[in-house]
Amino acid sequence: MPVDRIQLSQETLLAAIGDDWPPEQVEAALELLANSSGKFPSGVRKLPPDLVRAIQRERLIVAMLNAAAELGYLETNVQDVIDRAGVSRPTFYEHFSNKEDCFLAAFDTSAERLRKTVEAAVRKGGDVWRDRVRFGLEALLRFVSREPDTARTLVVEARAASETAVRRRVALLDDFARCLDGAARELLPTPPSETAVTAAGIVGGVESLLYSRLCKQEHDQLETLLPSLMYFVVLPYEGHEAAGEAFAVN
Repeated sequence: MPVDRIQLSQETLLAAIGDDWPPEQVEAALELLANSSGKFPSGVRKLPPDLVRAIQRERLIVAMLNAAAELGYLETNVQDVIDRAGVSRPTFYEHFSNKEDCFLAAFDTSAERLRKTVEAAVRKGGDVWRDRVRFGLEALLRFVSREPDTARTLVVEARAASETAVRRRVALLDDFARCLDGAARELLPTPPSETAVTAAGIVGGVESLLYSRLCKQEHDQLETLLPSLMYFVVLPYEGHEAAGEAFAVN
């Protein structure tokens, strides 16, 4: 059964491959793809070879995210990825040694993008701990809601992948827990008596909720969970009254 080839916007592509190439060259590459059913025409010579390789790699990564989310990691094979990416099998193996290698690359690039997204949002909260938490949760929920394939790969499918993928998934959760614990100790007027295990438990609880929603494909209304998640995060650190105030803020 034919599958739809993935489409990359210029914004997405520039964010992924960096500033090594002028935007007009990236735009020309995307135009070539659009005019050839999402696949570079054979013998393309108008573009720098390194740019073509970078775009092909990004297409494979996005195709892996799509295939893993749709089929599940265990059921996904290399053919599923190259069908979605619109590249040849030799091109796949120029970039990745096997399915797991491609999946790990997709996980790593997605995890780093999520980290940067949440970190940028948290900074908007300045020196107010509760504002930092709110902006960070908002960014997380928006990311999951708008990029469910990516989120499912990070939250759900990495559990079913290799031992290496599981370790990287745990490391991602640990990063968020350290950030939460560190911000609480730095910014709350009374240093919390809770240990770092508290932050790990909170992050695990949020992740468990997202896991459940993603498994049920209920990601359209995730941003409405913000008040409840604010209560859940604030309660162990500042008590019921503060958690209630956090819940009540629109």
